[in-house]
Amino acid sequence: MRLPCGLAIVLILLLTAGVGAGLPTVRHDGRPYVELDRIAASLETRLDATASSTRAYLRTPGHVVTFTRNWSHVIVDGKPLVLDAPVRVKAGMWLVPEMFVDRVLPRLTSASPSALPRTAIQSVALKELRFRSYPSFTRVVLETSGPVTYRIEQSGPKEARIRVASLAGEARVEEIRDGFVAEARLEVVGADVVLRVLFEGAAGEMQTMALADPHRLVLDFRRPGEEGGRERAAATPLRLIVLDAGHGGPDPGAQGPTGLMEKDLVLDITRRVARLVEERLGIRVLLSRDGDYFVPLRDRTSWANRERADLFVSVHANAHRQAVSEGVETYFLSSEATDSGARQVAALENSVIQLEAPAARGRVDAVKAILWDLAQSEFQTESSRLAEIVQDSMTQSLHIPNRGVKQAGFYVLGGAAMPAILIEIGFVTNPREERKLKDSRYRDEIARAILAGLAEYKRYWTQRMRALVERPR
Repeated sequence: MRLPCGLAIVLILLLTAGVGAGLPTVRHDGRPYVELDRIAASLETRLDATASSTRAYLRTPGHVVTFTRNWSHVIVDGKPLVLDAPVRVKAGMWLVPEMFVDRVLPRLTSASPSALPRTAIQSVALKELRFRSYPSFTRVVLETSGPVTYRIEQSGPKEARIRVASLAGEARVEEIRDGFVAEARLEVVGADVVLRVLFEGAAGEMQTMALADPHRLVLDFRRPGEEGGRERAAATPLRLIVLDAGHGGPDPGAQGPTGLMEKDLVLDITRRVARLVEERLGIRVLLSRDGDYFVPLRDRTSWANRERADLFVSVHANAHRQAVSEGVETYFLSSEATDSGARQVAALENSVIQLEAPAARGRVDAVKAILWDLAQSEFQTESSRLAEIVQDSMTQSLHIPNRGVKQAGFYVLGGAAMPAILIEIGFVTNPREERKLKDSRYRDEIARAILAGLAEYKRYWTQRMRALVERPR
């Protein structure tokens, strides 16, 4: 087969000289990334995506690659591949980890689709089968000892069947009976495992995600008829934001080398943000706490739900055993953490549960229990978008290292029936950052950076609201 001249030259450059010669990298989240538009141009095609879309598609003759923003897995010709970092959208530009160029780009020069090489599929062990029932969907997770490949053999109307290649496991049945999914069955078929998900009634839409650290295959089954309700709720103005100052009272949060306490810092910041938002955006703001007292984690979002808030923003300061750690990061809630670092941050923030009454601790048995009634998952895409906008505003305005947008199972975000994020504004355990965080002028800069992010999200919200209202029925 003869390749187009330009494509052959690009392939030779990639295989002999690496990415640098033809496809320059950019730094994001401390990693090398490549612009997807440049990759598309090198393949003499174009990227099918916009800055606001959730997914992007790269098509060449005989091949399709699907990218999802903020996820580290891509779908190559219908088969999943886990990258070493998530796909990002930065300043309207889609970025993919450099690993994509080495692992995937050579496959796209073939004229016909090819399956993943069988030699690349090593037998991995099934570590856990778990499930969670949410208001709008049921999640089934297969956690494994390594990355897996899978294919969907059947999807509805009464059953979904997914074959996972070269997975070592035992047959088992998990009763779910949540009014939507009846049970999940694992069956051993040769060297593979087949997962059968049986529905009590009509099957809903299925979404699959292959994630890493730890490796797991996540299957979300959405209940029928849920999408329209969320769209109608979105067609209203942005009118109320709940700002949540982390910790308080007997819980000081993180503490700096010279004694700066997180609880005092974030309360001051949220008060400043509240004043700015009400003055400049005309949006009503409520504070989950307006003094040095303790508010149980679950009560913070329960109160926001009762007030029918449109957004929930929790403000915290970071801590790390390595004093040189610095920068800002923003989280949205998920039962599946981005990586082990995100899981550790969530565990640190969640440790305040020990201060709550024994009855409350019983109701929220670690991260798993709080996620049972997690309305927040309905708003995961919007939470991700809000987190991106605020994170970009913080890093650009403050000229502070960008630690990225991540996800993890935070108690304080659990149960929020609205888009919800948690901002870590800096490291109080870093002596240099602690000095800055003590300064009133720098706190004003932080507040203005958060304001700018909320203002940008308000513009997006208004545009989306108008589009929903004006859309033909």
